Amino acid sequence: MTDEDALSCLAALGHPTRLQTFRRLVEIGPDGLSTGELVDAAGLSQSTFSTHLAVLVAAGLVTPEKRGRQMIQHVDIARLQALMLFLVKDCCGGRPDLCEPLMAELACS
Repeated sequence: MTDEDALSCLAALGHPTRLQTFRRLVEIGPDGLSTGELVDAAGLSQSTFSTHLAVLVAAGLVTPEKRGRQMIQHVDIARLQALMLFLVKDCCGGRPDLCEPLMAELACS
């Protein structure tokens, strides 16, 4: 992941509606959710939500899939993993032991 890619992802997640939507899709997992379900959960108009969704798609964090008459939105787990790796790759000046509390917290979640 390049600096530009990371900045695009972080900017996309830098809005409450987009962060909430992304986290909901991460929770749901690979099955994804329809755009309508996401709109209802966000409590926004379709057009306002579509603008937010377009930012997540442009950043590569969400991938739409046409399924019949519905659009199903999926989180791109590989993109999320790449972002997380980018953020912690040089963690703590090459001292991975400083990241152990983070890893322990993730294991308990």
